[in-house]
Amino acid sequence: MDIQIFIHEFLCIKEYSKTMPKPYTIRLFVPDGDPSSLKIIDKMNWTGIGLEISRDAWAKHKTRKELEQAGIYILMGYQDGNDLPMIYIGQGDGVKKRIESHERKKEFWDKVLVFVSSNGGLNRAHITWLEWALIQQAIDVNRCELNNSATPTEPILTESEKADTQAFLNEILSILPLVEIRVFEEAKKINISLQEKPKKQNVLNTIIVPAQEDGFKKVFLGENSWYAIRIGGGKLKDIKYIAAYQTAPISAVTHYAEVESIEPYGDGGKYKLTDVTH
Repeated sequence: MDIQIFIHEFLCIKEYSKTMPKPYTIRLFVPDGDPSSLKIIDKMNWTGIGLEISRDAWAKHKTRKELEQAGIYILMGYQDGNDLPMIYIGQGDGVKKRIESHERKKEFWDKVLVFVSSNGGLNRAHITWLEWALIQQAIDVNRCELNNSATPTEPILTESEKADTQAFLNEILSILPLVEIRVFEEAKKINISLQEKPKKQNVLNTIIVPAQEDGFKKVFLGENSWYAIRIGGGKLKDIKYIAAYQTAPISAVTHYAEVESIEPYGDGGKYKLTDVTH
């Protein structure tokens, strides 16, 4: 075989393998029998280990030896009146001390995800890079409110260190959706405008949303969208129109529009609808 043809075919196979999902196994261990308290997260053929600890159970589990190691952590919760989850991403040579300080000073979080090395392989440079990479991912995806006050610059790693740390990050990102954290995932948009539309609207293909005056003007009219809508997954393919029910004193449906696209919003099974015209 010609060497150039071989190289071309090898590169094509390599590129194809990047786009194909690979099967993997995640193991969850619940030490005290209460999954809402503590989960130990392990992945086959990975040198890391994860812990999910609820804030209520922090005092009970903060003495675990894993928390004395260098690692990365994610605080997660909600603030009153905000539909998007709030997260804080941090790192520390011993993550326990950092989380202890957040328990006293940050009120929003109700659980923390911690990732450390199972063989002590993470150092200060590695965890600083992981912190930077997760913050960048959260900013790019834009499915949460980021509580970090500063955006760090990318730390300098050697080529081999960066490759290893990127692999560790990829493992973290593959685990997070399985513990119901999707704020680092690109939202998969459903393009309704590309699908065949019915000739007229009806109650089966129209979603009606209650809208107060400010939200109606700012979002429905101003942004041509509406978000934080909870929709059953089986109904997504049927939605073709959105109608705005203006609350008192109007108390009536006043506007409707064709839906152009639907995409996940935040992390709690809610969606954002973008419309074409009113």
